[in-house]
Amino acid sequence: MKNQETGIKQKGYRRIVPSMTALLQFESVARLNSFTQAARELGVTQAAVSKQIKMLEENFGMQLFHRSPRGIQLTEDGHELFNTISESLQKIATVFDRKNQGARKKELVLGTTAAFSQFRVLPRLANLSEMLPNVLLRLSTQMFTGDLRTHEADLEVRYGNGYWGDGTASLLFEEEIFPVCSPDWLEKNRRPETLEELAGSDLLDADSTSEGWMNWQGWFRELGLNTPKLNYALRCNVHTDNVLAAVHGFGIALGWGRLVEDSLASGELVRLEPFVVRPTDAYYIVVPNGRETTAEIRAITQWLQAKAP
Repeated sequence: MKNQETGIKQKGYRRIVPSMTALLQFESVARLNSFTQAARELGVTQAAVSKQIKMLEENFGMQLFHRSPRGIQLTEDGHELFNTISESLQKIATVFDRKNQGARKKELVLGTTAAFSQFRVLPRLANLSEMLPNVLLRLSTQMFTGDLRTHEADLEVRYGNGYWGDGTASLLFEEEIFPVCSPDWLEKNRRPETLEELAGSDLLDADSTSEGWMNWQGWFRELGLNTPKLNYALRCNVHTDNVLAAVHGFGIALGWGRLVEDSLASGELVRLEPFVVRPTDAYYIVVPNGRETTAEIRAITQWLQAKAP
């Protein structure tokens, strides 16, 4: 009797869900926001993917994507289906990972900007295996926060106001921004005592970004010194270059406190008091829609919050 009931249920699921292949291909298209990238990931043609999506839409009697010359976008029904499928696949993957713990570690993909990865993640790798012995971390680093949203990740570190529609954000930590230099530069140059003196010092500048990354002009405006005449010693488009130039004694860079924390503790950089800007934006851990906030993700959040050993 039990086997008969099981057979009826299996047949019923097969009737309601006509094609698991179509669902998997839909998940890939929705996650990557591209038929072309999904086809490449799945190892099939774009035409084959389009055919499967069209079949899904016909079977469900609903439109899953808005299509335009500029690209595709999930409809409200598409979002609902994607979130359900992603959550289900994550649960299935979790079962396989748990069953295979003895054979391999569970891989988690962490998306960050290159600056956050270099200054906050890498110095803490030494104690990661002690905290999470069954986790293999894979870093997916990009130049800007916005780039992270086009890549597959189990969790992401973003800087902003915490309001993003593609995931659940949890506060990682707040930030403050202040000038830093090397002890060597400070020995050879007079310590600036006012904002005007600071503006005339050897400044190392980086381009601002749409995610709120602040350059010297914006930083001085926040402190009430508008359009000052700045003395640039070096200008870069990557923040990490600024910090390394400061470490090597070339001038004064803007230090993002959570990123230069280890350099200040080691003494290779010195904070110039009392100048500081405390932005309203902060760092957040974002778990993309359709993924579960697991114990491992919570542990990685705590690991990122901790001071380096």
